[in-house]
Amino acid sequence: MKSSYEGRQETIRSWKTPVIETFDNIYPDRDYDITMSIPEFTCVCPKTGLPDFASLELTYTPNKHCLELKSFKEYLLAYRNKGIFHENVINKVLDDIVAVLGPRRARLTGIFNSRGGIQTTVSREFVSSKPHRPARKSR
Repeated sequence: MKSSYEGRQETIRSWKTPVIETFDNIYPDRDYDITMSIPEFTCVCPKTGLPDFASLELTYTPNKHCLELKSFKEYLLAYRNKGIFHENVINKVLDDIVAVLGPRRARLTGIFNSRGGIQTTVSREFVSSKPHRPARKSR
């Protein structure tokens, strides 16, 4: 039986989105977390075309780079008119963050508003397989 959603999500991994800019982390020798709350994320239901609203929370431990906020906001705004499932939002956004940042760790959670009486929360975590080696201080 063919699903009415079939063929609606295959191109997500190759979507062209605005560039997420970064800046150098001047404390790469320290483990610290950065948390960003995005309370007004919007996308579109891929079946009905109706808007979906969510709060996203990103927490990451930077390595060499940190996210530049304005470009990240512009990146997220690109989803406003995209038909995408909640699960795919979280996976695509975290993939793009990891690709540009190379963080030590990152976790993205999306709390999507109720649709049809069902509220959905989707989370995904990335942990770098590269061991962290603090920079040595010169004496």
